[in-house]
Amino acid sequence: MSTRISVITATYNCVNELPGCLESMARQTHAMREHIVIDGASSDGTLGLLQRHRAQFSTLISEPDGGIYDALNKGVARAQGDVIGFLHGDDAFANDQVLARVSAAFDDPRVSMVYGDLQYVRRQHTDEVVRHWAAGPFDPSQLRAGWMPPHPTVYLRREVYERLGNFDTQYRIAADYDHLLRVFADPSLHCAYLPEVLVRMRTGGISNRSLGSVLRKSAEDLHILRRHQLGGLASLLMKNLRKLSQLRPGKLLQRSARRLMPRLPAPGAAKPPLPAATQKAARDA
Repeated sequence: MSTRISVITATYNCVNELPGCLESMARQTHAMREHIVIDGASSDGTLGLLQRHRAQFSTLISEPDGGIYDALNKGVARAQGDVIGFLHGDDAFANDQVLARVSAAFDDPRVSMVYGDLQYVRRQHTDEVVRHWAAGPFDPSQLRAGWMPPHPTVYLRREVYERLGNFDTQYRIAADYDHLLRVFADPSLHCAYLPEVLVRMRTGGISNRSLGSVLRKSAEDLHILRRHQLGGLASLLMKNLRKLSQLRPGKLLQRSARRLMPRLPAPGAAKPPLPAATQKAARDA
């Protein structure tokens, strides 16, 4: 049995990153899919790029919106698939089998959610992984300790949105966290975890692009934890500490070392001339 999957992409001024997203979607081997793109009236050439790929999309809308979650809600309202997921404009699927693997997991009629792992990559060097988010199986007791799956890897049956509602746009940065906790509160929920990387996400997203964004996200996360009666500051701290174990320290140390070490000449290369003052001191000696 094959599941029809709706993939929603919200875009805004991401013309340089968007090609990778579109290419990874076009390469998916799972044929029963639709791609819905909601653009927030981009002004950097993003809309022109989307129009050149118009044949790939079941829906393409470009208009001002109230933020990313307003755009995602527009996409959910237009989705015709049995299952709904998201691929942001500056992200890409990890391989061409992702949607096929997701569809196979939904062959079990009890499954209402599928999710997997995610890698954060450098914005300008997408082959360099800086954080590996291995979600692990769902354990309700871990919600108070700040556990959540990476939202870009989450796929839900459309009926879940119809029953539990869409993203709450009072949250500008953490509405996905609020929505997931709403879903996890459903006692009938049955999850399937795919222990593999499904999405590669560029760093520098809305939640961490500035100190103000980080502080706002923390405030929203705290409000959401209390709203769902899952703790307070301690739970928020544990949620943030989880990220430390996901970092790739080797890559960070290598990058720091490259910045701190002097640039040495290649073997056989001519040595750079000594500064004039040094040459004079050598002659006087």
